[in-house]
Amino acid sequence: MIKVVGLHKYFGKNHVLKGIDLAVAKGSVVCLIGPSGSGKSTLLRCVNLLEVPDAGQVLIDGADITASKGNIHALRAEAGMVFQRFNLFPHMSVLNNITLAPMKVRQVPRAEAERQARETLRRVGLEEKADAYPKQLSGGQQQRVAIARALAMRPKLFLFDEPTSALDPELVGEVLDVMRGMAREGTTMVVVTHEMGFAREVADRVLFMDDGLILEEGAPAEIFSQPRNPRTKLFLDRVLRQNGGEQTGDGPIGE
Repeated sequence: MIKVVGLHKYFGKNHVLKGIDLAVAKGSVVCLIGPSGSGKSTLLRCVNLLEVPDAGQVLIDGADITASKGNIHALRAEAGMVFQRFNLFPHMSVLNNITLAPMKVRQVPRAEAERQARETLRRVGLEEKADAYPKQLSGGQQQRVAIARALAMRPKLFLFDEPTSALDPELVGEVLDVMRGMAREGTTMVVVTHEMGFAREVADRVLFMDDGLILEEGAPAEIFSQPRNPRTKLFLDRVLRQNGGEQTGDGPIGE
């Protein structure tokens, strides 16, 4: 579903992505982990052309979007993105937030767009909030609306950029539950996350990034139990200790 070949991205003199190669199979869940500033979010943004790569290719379902001269909004519509912040329009109801893009980008008639919006709200457990406004919702509810908005576009895949990082701890679970449901349905997902428990439970593959490179990838059991790269182990030791003292490899969690 996604193929990234030799991807490079600079911001000025800062070489953020240094030749990334990545393949994501249809229906799989790939979690990107790593320290802040490692290039994870930039990689996601390049996949749906919110950032234009300086070199390399991004193919979605066989189509090279980096070489396409087509409508950039239509290309982005194939890769639904959910951000750290909810980015809902505060002056619009939940229903109108969800129907706007299908009507404008997909040319879906209003009646059908509203039907689809209510269906996606049902999927995220917020059908009764269709007429509410964002300020009337909790942070977790707003993020679930953001997921419903992405679902309504019927994209081929979903990109999640730390979707729970802006939430209070007690609200994280409701968003992760929606994402677990999507994974069970066979939705293709690439998720940048610091939720190691979610990555261990849901991902088919986990990729560890640092300094613009993918240093290690594998099944969750391999990455979390027997990381091969010393930098991966150091990162997991620190993160998992903060999250309650799990173990990696053959030794205790450090620092």
